[in-house]
Amino acid sequence: MIFDYFASCPRGLEKILSDELNGLKAKSIIEVDGGVSFSGSIETMYRANLESRVATRILFRLEKGVYENEEDLYKSALAIKWTNLFDVSKSIKLSTTGVKCPLKSIDFMTLRIKDAVCDHFRSNVDRRPDVDIREPDVRIHLYLEKNQYQLYLDTSGKALYQRGFRKSSVVAPIRENLAAGILGLSGWAPGDTLLDPMCGSGTFLIEAAMIAQNQAPGLKRSFGFEHWKNFDSNLFSKLKSEYKAKIKPINFAKIYGSDIDLRSIRVAKANLQEAGLAEAVQLSCKNFTEIDPPESEGESVLITNPPYGERIGEDDELGAAYPIWATTLKQKFAGWRTYFLTNDLRMPKLMRLAPSKKTPLYNGALDCRLFEIMMVKGSNRK
Repeated sequence: MIFDYFASCPRGLEKILSDELNGLKAKSIIEVDGGVSFSGSIETMYRANLESRVATRILFRLEKGVYENEEDLYKSALAIKWTNLFDVSKSIKLSTTGVKCPLKSIDFMTLRIKDAVCDHFRSNVDRRPDVDIREPDVRIHLYLEKNQYQLYLDTSGKALYQRGFRKSSVVAPIRENLAAGILGLSGWAPGDTLLDPMCGSGTFLIEAAMIAQNQAPGLKRSFGFEHWKNFDSNLFSKLKSEYKAKIKPINFAKIYGSDIDLRSIRVAKANLQEAGLAEAVQLSCKNFTEIDPPESEGESVLITNPPYGERIGEDDELGAAYPIWATTLKQKFAGWRTYFLTNDLRMPKLMRLAPSKKTPLYNGALDCRLFEIMMVKGSNRK
């Protein structure tokens, strides 16, 4: 059977997510702001959760329609056969998102949908599921527009950027799916040299190493659909075995990470070890200006999420650092493609380097830009 789904992602990565889903042979793929709608089988949904590097959640659409008031939505939710979807022993969490929604209270509407689910269970099994806002077994999402609604079951459970192995982090780590998307936007591919000179807890490094090893990002975690009544454990086990068989032996992958902060390097090392990818990456504790670029015969790519005002609170300090970074790029990184994710739009001007691309992206709630700066050979200046 074919079902309808919605895959959410960081804004700015919709095209990459669409390409991923197309590779999974999903149907009816439509890009919208913040995600991609598609249709496919249960197997397609399992594969999307296991394989997508940029999706945040994969939502299974239960119902859609029009509404005028809260009672319309309650009745629509009550009519769904929830007892066919999951057992009453499973805990639930409800959430609602509204865009130009005319209802007075989104929170009240969330409670009404919860009431509808519980009332359905009471009338059918004389019990109601417990609510757990921290670690629910089943997540239910209501999406409201001006007069239309869509009701979803969350197939993913925890957000898909939670790969299942990060144990430590430093201040303001970049989310894994955003890092994977930026790797895609940069054109980096396994075999190219990659350097993150301000690597923090190592998110870019880990995502790149997983790609180089051909490791599906969802292999080391669980999913929301495993709590559903129609969960096909045999099919899911078969798919996981298929993906595990595709993993390449771990070798050094020409991936380099550095940071001026020793604690960050220790955290990055611990995360790489936890992910089983430590051998793929070379780490060093150095200031960006002290780094000697690794030798490379192929493409060389620098990608980093440098500290900015939201993280260190010192815009003046950053303003002084940018020209120094620019000098380092000019003197040492001729021929490299470089990418900087920041919400400090002053950066290229203060570096006196013209970006060839400015891609709007969101790092959580932060409105950022991914600046592509091509360091052309033969143009080195002091």
